[in-house]
Amino acid sequence: MTPHRPRLARALALSHLTHHFLLLTTPTTALANPSPNPHLPFVINTWAGPFTVATDAAYHSLTDPTSAHSRTPALDAVQAGCAACEQRQCDGTVGFGGSPDEACETTLDALLMDGASMKSGAVAGLRRIRDAVAVARAVLDHTRHSLLVGDLATRFAVEMGLGPGGGFGDAGEAGRRCRGVEGWGVQGELESGCGAAGSGDVVWGRIGPLSVAGGGVLGSVGGDEGQASHDTISMVVIDREGGMAAGTSTNGAAFKIPGRVGDGPIVGSGSYVDRDVGGCGATGDGDIMMRFLPCYQAVENLRLGMTPTEAAEDAVRRMLRKYPNISSGLVVVNNKAEHGAAGSGWTFTYAFRGGAMNATEVVTVPPLEAGSALQFGK
Repeated sequence: MTPHRPRLARALALSHLTHHFLLLTTPTTALANPSPNPHLPFVINTWAGPFTVATDAAYHSLTDPTSAHSRTPALDAVQAGCAACEQRQCDGTVGFGGSPDEACETTLDALLMDGASMKSGAVAGLRRIRDAVAVARAVLDHTRHSLLVGDLATRFAVEMGLGPGGGFGDAGEAGRRCRGVEGWGVQGELESGCGAAGSGDVVWGRIGPLSVAGGGVLGSVGGDEGQASHDTISMVVIDREGGMAAGTSTNGAAFKIPGRVGDGPIVGSGSYVDRDVGGCGATGDGDIMMRFLPCYQAVENLRLGMTPTEAAEDAVRRMLRKYPNISSGLVVVNNKAEHGAAGSGWTFTYAFRGGAMNATEVVTVPPLEAGSALQFGK
């Protein structure tokens, strides 16, 4: 029997090691296959009312059985949501036919961003093309670039088979009131509603010659505030597997100087997303907001450990400190689908839908007050 004892000892030792190996590997296996997040998929976007058509379109894109075959379901959903608003001309501030410039022409801006690769595609000042977000997607998918602008963006869209669209230039009643108006130094001749001085409807892009003294511009840092705020569809999506994407679409500020581009197509301003942390969408006075990259700031705030609401409020307060009258709105969501928002200058709303929700829900966000202390930012 003695010769067999070493063999028995080796067998017992192997059994002992196997038992401990199983104990050690079982938790690892569980971590590799976590329970699915019941809040996913998830969609959040700026504004309620007509903008909920975008929320529903993105959500249905994510829950459609065919989405399982897509390699980019989050990007597809953001594109579907923004496109729905473009087609419905949400509030006249997204898509063709609204917010004409001084020449009474509508131009479009759009942005898409992938939260895994951080790659983005955008168009700005897009003319005579209806499907701005589709052109932004083509920039993302088929070029090495991030932003195309103006007539050459239009040419790219045509080459990609995305336009032009018939009847695009009709800017509706607002445009008809402004036909033939130059807008520079003729305020007394403008029709009511075209941005005439004191009309209270719109403020034109031109502010007149700058007064300079001592090498600086006279007036407060917030001296160029007062542009009428406008609405933008900005959206963040999380798919079932945790993939994230963000996007924005707008026809910009009404009666702007031709060529003006706001924050919508600017990465980090109109929207921003990093699937390791979360995403953000913005709306408001883009000429001011793009100076602060509020969505980039909000996502980095998430990275520092802030909640979505804290992250949004901090980003808004940074703008309020310099521009107390700014109209702004931010929606922020982390990669767990926890969400929040902040705004200033108006009562902001946002819409969201996720998990097994039967309908989109709307949240109302009271404005932060100018002069409120920066709780997190310095």
